[in-house]
Amino acid sequence: MSSNNHNTIDDGSYCTPRHVAIIMDGNGRWAKNQGKLRISGHKAGVKSVRRAVSFAVSNKLEALTLYAFSSENWSRPVQEVTALMELFVWALDSEVKSLHKHNVRLRIIGDISRFNNRIQERIRRAEELTQQNDGLTLNIAANYGGRWDIIQGVKKLAEQVQEGLLRPDQITEESLAPHLCMQELAPVDLVIRTGGEHRISNFLLWQIAYAEFWFTDVLWPDFDEHVFEGALNAFSLRERRYGGAAPGGA
Repeated sequence: MSSNNHNTIDDGSYCTPRHVAIIMDGNGRWAKNQGKLRISGHKAGVKSVRRAVSFAVSNKLEALTLYAFSSENWSRPVQEVTALMELFVWALDSEVKSLHKHNVRLRIIGDISRFNNRIQERIRRAEELTQQNDGLTLNIAANYGGRWDIIQGVKKLAEQVQEGLLRPDQITEESLAPHLCMQELAPVDLVIRTGGEHRISNFLLWQIAYAEFWFTDVLWPDFDEHVFEGALNAFSLRERRYGGAAPGGA
């Protein structure tokens, strides 16, 4: 185990993160470079998701969280949003049996109430099928926003205060954390963003407080096992301080 924190695993060669989160960016630009419609880029991106999940399973990561659809993505053209929703349903139907076969537990994080009943039912069935699996936990962030996550947690604490179960001065990080997404999982160790951008984009604002960041110009449909391995290798060279001083006081 890492000497700094229990969130990384030392396999004898380098420390492997327990929980990796990926901001999958570049599908539209990839499609444009190919002279294709944007939805073609999203379809190609599904193949990259499959490769990333396979890599995570092979490397025994505990959790992989993928930013599939942010709460801000609703502002995209209606035709693109509709196509994305159809692709989401297709991916749920076509991939869940394979995930189950490989002992992967699928969870959708985000405000799914905005999705239509058909999508919500697909999500429920997929989660139920895989809920007993104890291998990789695959979190798909759909209609997710980091600010939404924190606000919905704060609302739950406010309800407890209103009911007299909690005093305002008892509100702490420890009391809020259980009401946020993925609270039962290891904190995110590594955030990867593809596509050359260097933004968080309202992704897991609470959960990535002490995560390492790794950026690549590779567009998401071109993200493969070699790029993923490069990110893990880079992570292994980081000195994680968690707000403390470096050894020797440097």
